[in-house]
Amino acid sequence: MSKLAPRSFSILFAVSIVVAIGNTGLMSILPAIGRQIGIPDAFMAAIFSLSALLWAVMSPIWARESDKRGRRPLIMLGLSGFAVSMLCCGLVVTAGLHHLAPWPVIFVVFLLARALFGLIGSASNPATQAYVAERTSRADRTQMMASLAGAFGLGTVVGPFLAPLFILPFVSLAGPLFSFSLIALCMLLVVWRFLPEESAPRETRRLAGAALWKDSRLAPFLIYGFLVATCQTAQAYTLGFMIIDKLKVSPVEALGFIAVSMAAGAMAGLLAQWGLIRIFNMGPKTLLRWGVALACVGNLITAFAPDYWTVVAGYAIACLGYGFARPGFTAGASLSVQMHEQAQAAAAIAAVNGLNVIIAPLFVTLYQAFKPGPFLLNAVILAGLLAFALRNVILREAGERGDPDAESTLALLERSDEGGV
Repeated sequence: MSKLAPRSFSILFAVSIVVAIGNTGLMSILPAIGRQIGIPDAFMAAIFSLSALLWAVMSPIWARESDKRGRRPLIMLGLSGFAVSMLCCGLVVTAGLHHLAPWPVIFVVFLLARALFGLIGSASNPATQAYVAERTSRADRTQMMASLAGAFGLGTVVGPFLAPLFILPFVSLAGPLFSFSLIALCMLLVVWRFLPEESAPRETRRLAGAALWKDSRLAPFLIYGFLVATCQTAQAYTLGFMIIDKLKVSPVEALGFIAVSMAAGAMAGLLAQWGLIRIFNMGPKTLLRWGVALACVGNLITAFAPDYWTVVAGYAIACLGYGFARPGFTAGASLSVQMHEQAQAAAAIAAVNGLNVIIAPLFVTLYQAFKPGPFLLNAVILAGLLAFALRNVILREAGERGDPDAESTLALLERSDEGGV
């Protein structure tokens, strides 16, 4: 196993930041775009749905391709898809803001433009995670995965603040999308020039796609991860609409308030991933429990928030919990499989992280019918996940099976498996 060089990790870290900046920047201005063009709220939430479905379908395919073709080419392909998708989204939004077509036409084309990210942009995530997993010891992997997740958290801080700065004449709310596309292209050049690809042959044996989801080692982590991601999606997608309604201001005037609330949540996530996990040396088992407990409390606060600042506080507490839970299930799943299965495990993790977005319109519809509804439902789901983490045998022993420091033992087991023992 080759060691992960600091410069290589910095590049992968930057890739995660760039993707997060674009995604959360788009998410922060999506309510304003919809209401300016006249697209109903539930339809705007559905903009991400087709992309999420394609993300879930394509992630295992790209993971297999990264086993064959290498991690770096797939990371570059994913960045290319992200850049093209953002460019197309910017063009569509510009057309919608200038009323060049009826809103149903704008919605359909916007949906397809965003779908390019799920179709091609999904190539980078499993390749990035596998690149890190192949170059870290079992003992270090939890913290490295948390740091990589922290990159996404940093991007979620920067994205909502950058987005308003890129609102330019003529393109208006489409300006951030053009800017994010350009940033992704710059990152693509950095990966092409400076990220090394290993020259040694890679073991390509892997779990079959169907077996991956049924494998008893992974299934509890994937169930847990899907439901946690679903709760985070529900809260994030309704946040902007809730702030606009609570402040009773125009969508554009609310952008600054939305940015502050999203930044507060992202900073709470960073506190978990870059600070508390390292300070207290928290392993997957602890993260799985504390994560959903804190997220449950945060959702209850949000559900009954009387004012804007209480919404911000509830969202920050929930994000602190998600900042524990997401690295917990990612690292736990990675540690539960052998080295030659890392890319496929990463693909399954990427799929559950994206698949939940398909049902985002349902949360917005529930919010329109009963505003505390999405957050109360989240609290029930998260409380159930806490019980699941305490009772399920696999989750109770997450990260503790085997000797976490015995890389030679792991290699011996892999060689034994190759020999048919």
